[in-house]
Order: sequence, then C-alpha cells, then structure tokens
Amino acid sequence: MVFLILCSAMATSPYPLVAPEIAGSPSRPRIVAALSGGVDSSTVAAILHEQGYAVEGVTLWLMRGKGQCCTDGLVDAAAICEQLGIPHHIVDSRELFQANIVDYLVAGYADGITPLPCSQCNKLVKFGPLLTYARETLGISQIATGHYARVRFNSELGRYQLLRAVDRQKDQSYFLYDLSQEHLAHSLFPLGNYTKAQTRQIAARYGLVTANKPESQDLCLIETYGSMRNFLDQHLGQRPGEIVDTQGRVLGSHQGIHHYTVGQRKGLGIASSRPLYVVRIDAAMNRVVVGEREEATQAEAWVRQVNWVSTPAPDEPLAVEVQVRYRTPAVPATLIPESPERVKLRFAEPQFGVTPGQAAVWYHGDLLLGGGILERPSP
Repeated sequence: MVFLILCSAMATSPYPLVAPEIAGSPSRPRIVAALSGGVDSSTVAAILHEQGYAVEGVTLWLMRGKGQCCTDGLVDAAAICEQLGIPHHIVDSRELFQANIVDYLVAGYADGITPLPCSQCNKLVKFGPLLTYARETLGISQIATGHYARVRFNSELGRYQLLRAVDRQKDQSYFLYDLSQEHLAHSLFPLGNYTKAQTRQIAARYGLVTANKPESQDLCLIETYGSMRNFLDQHLGQRPGEIVDTQGRVLGSHQGIHHYTVGQRKGLGIASSRPLYVVRIDAAMNRVVVGEREEATQAEAWVRQVNWVSTPAPDEPLAVEVQVRYRTPAVPATLIPESPERVKLRFAEPQFGVTPGQAAVWYHGDLLLGGGILERPSP
C-alpha cells in the first residue's frame, strides 16, 4: 500500500551548495530522499532541493500496530516535505520488516546469538526495496539517505567503494557493509563529509522543523518496546535454565538465554567473589556459560556470509583493521580467506567479547573492504 502526499510550501536557505559534483546540471535530475523524520534525512532533502534536484521524499512505514514506531517519523517527514514543497510517498513496509527484522531477531536470540538487525535492515528492507520502488513506481534511479558514510568510484577497479564518514563518532559505514555494488552505484550520502554538529547547523539555517529534534535510539524497536528485553520477553517469554561455569558447575539460574550476550557482566544475577562474564550461550542445553575475563577472549574468529565491498575477494592473507562491534575501535588482524564467502580473522591481540551474530567489518584506513557475520567458536 502506498500513500502519496503532495506538499506545497517552499523553503529557501542561504546555505551554500555542498555537493559540487552534482550541482550545475542543465536539467533537474530526479532523486528520492529516504526520509525517517529525523534531522539527518531532513537535511539531505533540503540540501538536494536547494541544489536544484527534483526531490521526492519516501518514508518506509516499518512497524506493525497502531501508534507504534514510526508514527512521529511519518508526521515529521510529511512536515519536511510540506516545508520544502516536494512530494512525499509513504510505503507500507511492515510485512517486510516483520519477516526480515522482527522474525530474524527473535530466531537469532532463541538460538543463543546476538543478531545485528541494522545491517540486515539496510540491505533487505531499506536500500534494495527503496531502489526498486523508486525505479518501478516513480521512475527514479537514484536515492539519497542521511547515513554518515562516503562512496567513491574507483575507475581502476571498476568498483564503487565505501568509506568511513569524516565524523568518526557518527560514522555508520559498519552498518552498510552488506550493501551491493548496485546499491552503492545508485546511492548518495551527502552527510558523509560533515559532522553531526554541522548537520544541525545546516538544518537550522534552512529553518527545518526537525533541526532541534532529539537523536533517535540506535535501534528503532527500542522506541516501540522500551527496551530490547521487553521486546524479547514479548516474543519469547520466560524460558528458565541454568547458569554454569566453564567446568559445568551450576552457579545460578536464568529466565531465558535471550537476556544474555557474550561479554556481558552486569545483570547475571549470581554471587561471585570475582568478576564473571558470559563466555558462551548453549542454546541446545538452554544454558548460559560464564567465566573470568580471559575466558571470554578469542585469538581468532570465523566469519561467514562475507560481502566484499570495495575490493575483490583476496586469494592470500591480508592485513586489515577489524571492527567486531559498532562502538568498539578497529584492531589489527590478519584475514585468511577460506573462500570469498568465509574467512578467518587472526587478531594481533586476543579480543574480548567477540559475539556470534554480530558483524565483523574490516577496513584499510577509512576504506571499508568487506564484512560478514561472526560464527560461534568451536567448543
């Protein structure tokens, strides 16, 4: 189901053009701005509109249920389009989100892993379907989003390359590692060269209604359910089991393995004279295994479902900097390919809390080379 809102008001801004490589076209190139209702995507739409693009806003309606997630976003996105005088389309993506994100998360946590929904959502719910909708329904081949990342074309490799954003604190390239060459070839990230503070300044200069809107949660589900724990309890309920040490001794009990993740220390609910961390989660036995910090470290990790973004898959070992969680710094490692789709990472130093289900993403400086899903280590 698609709703079309045609907006009429116009906005002007003295802020200078910020994407000179696409300015000055003799005709008005058409582009879709993916609008979440936040300040970042709103600013992208305003920038492109100011540059002379024929911008059409598209908002994906993601969550099921009346009054759930995205309600405020839909309203704010519509307000931005009205302010800019551009069309606004709302695409009902709730079934797609349910199948690819909600069901994916529930199945992963029930299986004892900690899935990464954002990269999955970008590939299967946002970029792919949005490009299809833009082409087939609107006749537009280019989209722009408010992600903090950069794209360039390497003519020698004949390949689009993904780079970190200038603002390292806001860089979102980690969540974009699974995008295809097709996605990157038809996507613009106008905020990649700006800091978040600069984005807000631009939004304020345009007078956007979202200029002072608070930052959204990293995970949209939290805005609906209040916490990931509430979300999982609603879908998985209570599933009591044992908390054991690495020798199999019972130390306590839990109400569901889905409440735990590798490396977790807080909230274990067991008394101990020394700090204990989740070492692994045994879904088959419905057990949470805990141990000392050293027992929750790994010298190497296997990665599956690898996507090579900026370079072809190598045949030989490769020195990389790898990031195993969004908020952790990249660390030196040697990447050893088994196949283009599966690699081993050998860390320069053992890493704590390497979590099955999360993404391992490897870089060379700012250049994102590729990434994939961390496997469970062998017992």
